[in-house]
Amino acid sequence: MQTLVLATNNAGKLQELLALFPDKDVRPQSDFFSEQAEETGLSFIENALLKARFAAQKTGLPAIADDSGIEVSALNGEPGIYSARYAGVDASDTQNLYKLLEAMHEVPDDQRQASYYCAMVCVRHANDPTPLIGLGRWQGELLRQPKGDGGFGYDPIFYLPDYGCSAAEIDAQLKNQISHRAQALQALVAQLA
Repeated sequence: MQTLVLATNNAGKLQELLALFPDKDVRPQSDFFSEQAEETGLSFIENALLKARFAAQKTGLPAIADDSGIEVSALNGEPGIYSARYAGVDASDTQNLYKLLEAMHEVPDDQRQASYYCAMVCVRHANDPTPLIGLGRWQGELLRQPKGDGGFGYDPIFYLPDYGCSAAEIDAQLKNQISHRAQALQALVAQLA
């Protein structure tokens, strides 16, 4: 099988996505180049497509990219596509998480619904006119304090009522089966088949 480039420099995403492709020749973009695509899109799909096209252009190989984030109902979908830079361009996961907790400080427990959203795109080449797109949404609620030390991003405050724990406390193998990223990948793989 031809090599696929995984268009991300995010260590957490890279670890999750490589675990989801155990039998494929998938290589991170850092094996080829260090630049980042500019995320100038206004949606998760647009940003994923920008990243996939950028990686395909830089390598000449098919590329997969995702754009994901957390949407909070009480905040009209924020931070959304700005999840990774919610507290500023160079903000850490911890800074982003605490900014969200601050924004939600006065929101009652019964209004703390949130969902992780993921758009995953596969392009055969940089100018692919028919990219494949898989979408995933993972429903949860926001905790008032972080719990757990697994995962990354907002996982410590993303509570999963069906499992009674945060996304940072859930088993990594289970997360790779039920998360927004896993759902988007499953939708993408179904199209590739």
